[in-house]
Amino acid sequence: MSTLPSLAGRHIVLGLSGGIACYKSAELVRELGRAGATVQVVMTEAAQAFITPVTMQALSGRPVATSQWDAREPNNMAHINLSREADAILVAPASADFIAKLAQGRADELLSLLCLARPLERCPLLLAPAMNREMWAHPATRRNVAQVVADGATLFGPDAGDQACGETGDGRMLEAEDIRDELIAFFQPKLLAGRKVLITAGPTFEAIDPVRGITNLSSGKMGFAIARAAQEAGAEVTLVAGPVHLPTPRHVRRIDVQSAQQMHDAVLPLAPAQQVFVATAAVADWRPASLAEHKIKKESGRSVPAFELTENPDILAAVARLPQRPYCVGFAAESGDLVKHAREKRIRKNVPLLVGNLGPATFGRDDNTLLLVDEQGEREIATADKLSLARTLVREIANRLTS
Repeated sequence: MSTLPSLAGRHIVLGLSGGIACYKSAELVRELGRAGATVQVVMTEAAQAFITPVTMQALSGRPVATSQWDAREPNNMAHINLSREADAILVAPASADFIAKLAQGRADELLSLLCLARPLERCPLLLAPAMNREMWAHPATRRNVAQVVADGATLFGPDAGDQACGETGDGRMLEAEDIRDELIAFFQPKLLAGRKVLITAGPTFEAIDPVRGITNLSSGKMGFAIARAAQEAGAEVTLVAGPVHLPTPRHVRRIDVQSAQQMHDAVLPLAPAQQVFVATAAVADWRPASLAEHKIKKESGRSVPAFELTENPDILAAVARLPQRPYCVGFAAESGDLVKHAREKRIRKNVPLLVGNLGPATFGRDDNTLLLVDEQGEREIATADKLSLARTLVREIANRLTS
């Protein structure tokens, strides 16, 4: 299995303007490097009051650019050379003063100069704001932010939370991992722009008594990866998740449920307004017909308790029967004879695309192998990490929506 990092081949100019959030930029360099990008750091004079160029050079593996008069450039035009080499200019942190400078078109130091000199058509400008909550809310900042966005910049954040000054509110710079993920998403093709996508993920839990229940080994990782990939592709994503301990992908609406009935009741009202429904969840087929009020105790001499089971609602089939149904994608986690069972399930559920995998071989793992089954036949997607597979599946779905 060989999967390229998400930012492989990308060259990022990372600009630091003045602010305490510069400490996060050190970790951001490492995160971008781990994702496969090369990073050229550019620092304003104010940024150097918070973190040293030596630190950023050590982490990026490149000399840090700090002055438009840098004689190391053969033509003495660092603002031209750096912007022409970049796939994007990312300013993190972007202070209130620096955003104001961009809004006014000022270019009195290297970072603002190269932002102004960048080729607009092929070098995007990405800003991660970082400032006190009152500064972020000030009308002047709101005007400046609106202007830089109108001029073509993209904002990553800001976040809300505790601030270095001791106050709490909007204006906090995103964490390094969040900025990395925003950058990765920015470069993904927007194949599902304007589409609404509904996804189920994880297991369900069917209670026997207040402390026990019937469930399965699904981790939810594949469904959460599909939610992230669909959001990266520009979709408005709603994720209905069974009991799993996974972070919610950025900009994804999450609804937590426990049982199959709860998942059914969450999905059915939403489904008619969606363009795509991906049923990744490993939903229990049966549940106990009755729930014991108290924990069933193990007592000496008492016979093993017996349970009557009743069938759970079939969520995928119910969505596929809707008069205004979305494009339905089913999942089949089998323990053997995958092709046969996947073919039969696709027809039984009446869906155009079914994705098969061997459950015992993938539950809890970070990689998988998928089998796509439609009316034309079967095709395998080779083993890869689940996010890469999710992006491939999103491309498949997008192609089918437009064909």
